Amino acid sequence: MLGAIVGDVLGSIHEYNPIKTKNFELLNARCVFTDDTVMTVAVADSIMIGVPYLESLQKWGREYPRAGYGGWFNKWIHQDDPKPYNSFGNGSAMRCSSVGWLFDDEESVLEEAKKSAE
Repeated sequence: MLGAIVGDVLGSIHEYNPIKTKNFELLNARCVFTDDTVMTVAVADSIMIGVPYLESLQKWGREYPRAGYGGWFNKWIHQDDPKPYNSFGNGSAMRCSSVGWLFDDEESVLEEAKKSAE
């Protein structure tokens, strides 16, 4: 989980401006956390506190509205009765590292990762 968050912050300045060299400044004042970190923390919060994923994702998403969510996900965060929106993105993969951090065996990790993606 920590590696995912560090990678998110370090890579944030290159998200829409990829670099093609290994010679670049690793960390500078423009580096920020993005929606990936916010949603990773939301998944961890859901598991640790025992609230539904939907509730935690919406709560954290509303708390950090400028984190860089995709259009459909941003709308979903603010719905009163949210339904699946059939995303073709990789959001669930980007936020599931906390599942591996909080569960001890492969079966539990896979089961919970699936739940966090639904």
